[in-house]
Amino acid sequence: MTRELFWFGVVGVSAMAVHLASVALLLVPLGLPPLLANVVGFLLAFQVSHAGHRRLTFRRGDLPAARSRGRFFIVAVGSFVVNEVLYAALLHTTDLDYRVALAIVLVTVAVLTYVAARQWAFAGPEAG
Repeated sequence: MTRELFWFGVVGVSAMAVHLASVALLLVPLGLPPLLANVVGFLLAFQVSHAGHRRLTFRRGDLPAARSRGRFFIVAVGSFVVNEVLYAALLHTTDLDYRVALAIVLVTVAVLTYVAARQWAFAGPEAG
């Protein structure tokens, strides 16, 4: 499990770097509106995230890539939605500083993403 958590962090930070760099250094400077660039950046980063988690974090090269990619995409989109909803809820219902609220959300969503990826997206056929 310690190895998995290490690689989960490495892959997550790598995907975040791809997302940020593609938006800030490539897509917006080329004229794409920031919100559209963010969607494209998410899709690019997703490829890094899926490949890294499949090969390094969960070592599930034995599973068909299309199966884990589809499932992990659902997890990633769901995580983004939970992130936005939870962040909005904390901002509107507490007096927490926005940075503290975001830190709470990011840690919470990372844990949920890890569990969903491990137990479902990259799980073997017995997980259904």
